[in-house]
Amino acid sequence: MARSERLLALLQILRRHRRPVSGAALAGELGVSIRTLYRDIASLQAQGADIEGEPGVGYVLRPGFMLPPLMFSQGELEALTLGFRWVQKFADTPMTKAASDALAKISAVLPAELRDELENTALLVGPRKVIDSEVVGLAVLRAAIRRERKVRLSYEDGAGSLTERIVWPVALGYFEETRMLVAWCEWRQGYRHFRTDRMRSLALLDQRYPRRRTAMLKEWREADMGPRRRPAPDAAVPPANAISQP
Repeated sequence: MARSERLLALLQILRRHRRPVSGAALAGELGVSIRTLYRDIASLQAQGADIEGEPGVGYVLRPGFMLPPLMFSQGELEALTLGFRWVQKFADTPMTKAASDALAKISAVLPAELRDELENTALLVGPRKVIDSEVVGLAVLRAAIRRERKVRLSYEDGAGSLTERIVWPVALGYFEETRMLVAWCEWRQGYRHFRTDRMRSLALLDQRYPRRRTAMLKEWREADMGPRRRPAPDAAVPPANAISQP
């Protein structure tokens, strides 16, 4: 194992533990001598990693240390590039720009040989199949999700009927042919899935919804309607202690 890969592996091991880990345990997992481990820890500390501890006590990595992109392995860079290219192809304009900017920042700090690999990778993303256009800005939905705010939504179902709803956005799913908002609907009193290309208007409200989004997301997942199943639009998934109305 190259030294750069070993330092990366050491950081990953420390990230898995919230309590101090003995030097012997770290050295054993890495397959190096305790003396080499001490040198590696000193090298990481010199690069800014907030590793606390000492021989005989153990070591712990404090939160906040950002791993420099130049320490990514080649496989990790390929995975990042593929993910960025997928976002560039399937996401909305603000997310596409953000992905391009992030990829450019990573590329700028890479060694020349890795930069060439990043820019010339053979991992490609297929053509986008989205046909229907969206008339609402998904940035509003992402802001509502981050800030746990309610949204007023004008929605047209598959039969062309238009309804006005107040929803609590929980997650936004990106698929090849469409995008789907997961939200608690006040009108239906249950979780619903709204296709973004059927949204006719939306407005971010000042009112926060009364539950934490993380708890709601967990509840929705436990209802076995995660992204892997491609739920039907506006399909009911009643949460615990709630009754879904027709």
